[in-house]
Amino acid sequence: MHFAEAKRILSSENGMNLYRGCTHGCIYCDSRSRCYQFTHDFEDIEVKQNAPQLLEHSLRSKRKKCMIGTGSMCDPYMHCDEQLELTRKCLELIDYYEFGLAIQTKSDRILRDLDLLKSINRKAKCVVQITLTTYEEELCRILEPKVCTTKRRFEVLQIMRENGIPTVVWMSPILPFINDTRENVEGILNYCIQAKVYGIINFGMGLTLRDGNREYFYDALDRHFPGMRERYHEKYGYAYEVTSIRNRELMGLFHAECKRNGIESNVGRIFEYLHEFPEGRGYEQLSLF
Repeated sequence: MHFAEAKRILSSENGMNLYRGCTHGCIYCDSRSRCYQFTHDFEDIEVKQNAPQLLEHSLRSKRKKCMIGTGSMCDPYMHCDEQLELTRKCLELIDYYEFGLAIQTKSDRILRDLDLLKSINRKAKCVVQITLTTYEEELCRILEPKVCTTKRRFEVLQIMRENGIPTVVWMSPILPFINDTRENVEGILNYCIQAKVYGIINFGMGLTLRDGNREYFYDALDRHFPGMRERYHEKYGYAYEVTSIRNRELMGLFHAECKRNGIESNVGRIFEYLHEFPEGRGYEQLSLF
């Protein structure tokens, strides 16, 4: 872990990443790709230590409130956040200025900030997004080794529902020849149905591989699934989009179950929901710093 001074914290679409890198160790992680131009080891987390000050300045400068997103590139609840609490400091600002929040994670550490999530949702809107890829617990521990398993994430979804906080699940990626089975998809869908999630984001059964994450992924296949690298090479070569041969069957199952249970599966409409801020609320220009 090392510290850095960031020049800005919010993107043009009001997304923020408080860290660069990740310690969850997911074998398929796209954020490892060279296109993101990391200048340090991926597990050597860069901490944007001035993020709260930058965020407050940005929130105070906005003429209109909106949803603030976090977690799309780097999980806001990595191991280091237990001590740093950088995520909590930024949620306090979002809550204080009555902005909305769309937050994505794989970690049950988000429960630490349940009080703030409830307050943000009461004043504006909070949507918690949880990634679920692998129903079988032992397989999940291989694919996502340093973060809580899918069963625990399901429990987090239930806790959010019990506290009136809407949720969205990212069912992605689904790895060909590994977890692209009917049993896996049905297991994840059953969790989503029980938790009464608003929607499930799925771009198709498969994953993407780019320079950087492809090498890491293949090395992990060699360690945990002997012979699987060769199977991938034979079927997909060096393709960017790696689509399961069972994509049509599994996507049919996915859409049918979502429709039957009133779960939104249209990715465009879910993104609209994540960005839609409830209108009609004003706020005073205050300061915490």
